[in-house]
Amino acid sequence: MTTTRRPIERLVATFVAGWLAFACDAGPTDPGDAATTESEVRYAPPPPRPTLVCPDASETRNAYYGDLHVHTALSSDAWMFDVRTTPDDAYRYAFGGEAWLPPLDEAGRPTRRVANPRPLDFMAVTDHAEFLGELSICTDPEAPGTASALCQAMRSGVGRAPELVKQIFSPFPGRDEATCGDDLAECLERSGRVWGEVQASAARWNVPCRQTTFVGYEYSSHRLGSNLHRNVIFRGAAVPARPISYLEANREVALWEALERECLEAGTGCDVLAIPHNSNISNGRMFAVDYPGAWTRTAKAGQAALRARLEPLVEIMQHKGDSECRNGLPGVQGGIDELCDFEKFEDPAFENVRGTRDVPDCYEGPGAGWWLHRGPDCLSPRSYARYALIEGLRQEAELGVNPFKFGLIASTDTHNGTGGAVDEADYAGHLGIGDANAAERVAPDPAAAGNVANNPGGLVGVLARQNGRDAIFDALERREVFGTSGPRMEVRFYGGWAMPDDVCTSAERLAMGDAHGVPMGGDLPTRGEAQAPRFLAIGRADPGTAEQPGMPLERLQVVKGWVGDDGDLHQRVYDVAGGPGSAEGVDPATCSLSRAASAAGARELCRVWQDPDFDPTTRALYYVRVVEAPSCRYSRLECLALDSAERPAACDDVSIPRTIQERAWSSPIWYTP
Repeated sequence: MTTTRRPIERLVATFVAGWLAFACDAGPTDPGDAATTESEVRYAPPPPRPTLVCPDASETRNAYYGDLHVHTALSSDAWMFDVRTTPDDAYRYAFGGEAWLPPLDEAGRPTRRVANPRPLDFMAVTDHAEFLGELSICTDPEAPGTASALCQAMRSGVGRAPELVKQIFSPFPGRDEATCGDDLAECLERSGRVWGEVQASAARWNVPCRQTTFVGYEYSSHRLGSNLHRNVIFRGAAVPARPISYLEANREVALWEALERECLEAGTGCDVLAIPHNSNISNGRMFAVDYPGAWTRTAKAGQAALRARLEPLVEIMQHKGDSECRNGLPGVQGGIDELCDFEKFEDPAFENVRGTRDVPDCYEGPGAGWWLHRGPDCLSPRSYARYALIEGLRQEAELGVNPFKFGLIASTDTHNGTGGAVDEADYAGHLGIGDANAAERVAPDPAAAGNVANNPGGLVGVLARQNGRDAIFDALERREVFGTSGPRMEVRFYGGWAMPDDVCTSAERLAMGDAHGVPMGGDLPTRGEAQAPRFLAIGRADPGTAEQPGMPLERLQVVKGWVGDDGDLHQRVYDVAGGPGSAEGVDPATCSLSRAASAAGARELCRVWQDPDFDPTTRALYYVRVVEAPSCRYSRLECLALDSAERPAACDDVSIPRTIQERAWSSPIWYTP
């Protein structure tokens, strides 16, 4: 298969510029070079939009739940896993309908019906930008390029065909001439055509005040074996002519620059944000401090500001695992956080379920961004959201801009078009034929695509005045959001200097939080006479449904991060309400919850908390983690549902966790001296 590359002089120039940028970063900066602040990066404001007032609009904001990471049959990998769900089918399912999944019958029709008992409030279909046009060609028997080797691979039924995978692993990917034509025009034209269908579907399903849709896609760089994917979400109907893929923008900074040029500065009212996900399998590259192509301090600050503008959020949880934190990483101080062992997908051969941690640390020296032996399986603090947030404090002190000032959300990354399908008790998989039955979903075998290291994924929670595109997008941009590992817990977090002690006993606690502090996603105001900041943290349990009530809450925690005088990343976790064992969970042998146990634990936890270790001279950040009582993991539930004679051997593997503690994460609040 011949692949069109850029002219050799551009390849060489790009490689040399990238290498020199990394080498430059290893050396001193110009001491006379002024830093750029975020406020100096300006964009023309979008045209005025009419104010939408819904019947349930609230000045203290309502909690809405959604999924901003959903693939359909327009994604090449989903198609190759026999998924045939369209964007219309995905929205139908998300808002309370049903979908049909593989296996396919002899006529090519899906045979597995799934229904959604808990409609979402908002959703975006985010199909892979890479190969949108190629898939259209390969599934059209009349298209000129449909006989190409790439198309044969795409129609092979192999979920992750090597012919496609190797293109997105390349540092300099390109399109296939045999499929796209000598000038590549056919693939680009078809990509634009499919993009129009995505927009039309989102428009059809957007119902103000009831259900919100966003136009979006996924930028899917897997450069040098590292996951560097982003979901690109647009505010409204004003969008670029085509999605920007890894095949055109080979580095993340190229994506940001293209979004700035083709959206923010286009004069069309276009507004956009990009959401990184699965940093846990990025080999430290997702939050690398590299500033490619930036030679001076000013240039680095400008790039950091562009990143901060376009990436105000990070997806902390999805079906390929949790990316919050990890124990035992170099350069991290603060002891063991036992809750950091949650849903660790990234261990090679899934040692997380076998009890070992024999994974090397990532190389972090000069040129690490181009170092071929950095991964594809290595561990770094720069693969996890908590440590990136702390590193951002250091970057702000050095450059005047924090490139990692992001809020926290979660989503599913379903490739079945089933956004919001997060119920452990009713999990149907997320990878089409790759996890279409229980035996595949509970298998510890790394060769099984949807094996036991996967999970149902999470949800985005937003605190918005009403359910509409502008209101929800505004909440995303200002980081007033939270992520959950699936249950619809609600998190509120406010910070200030004079938060009253009695807020939790007041019916007006949300208004009091606003009056005496800033909500999550914001910065603590200028310090007054108070000795330490005071925070209002609220966690509410998922009410569940009549058939399946939500689990009680066990504890409410505040996580603090800062850079120490030793240069290391420091963390501290405080239990501020409830505590370990305060809510009895399920019996893992039967997954049943006794009547007495179901009454234990809290439906709401609330606390006004003051940092007992506050240092007014040190930058810091704080976020809340809300933790449920232990419940049964989907894999245990599926094993129990099978007849004992039909259970795979994995069901008896005691090293595979049988229970989990679902949780939710607030966005941080930042303190600057």
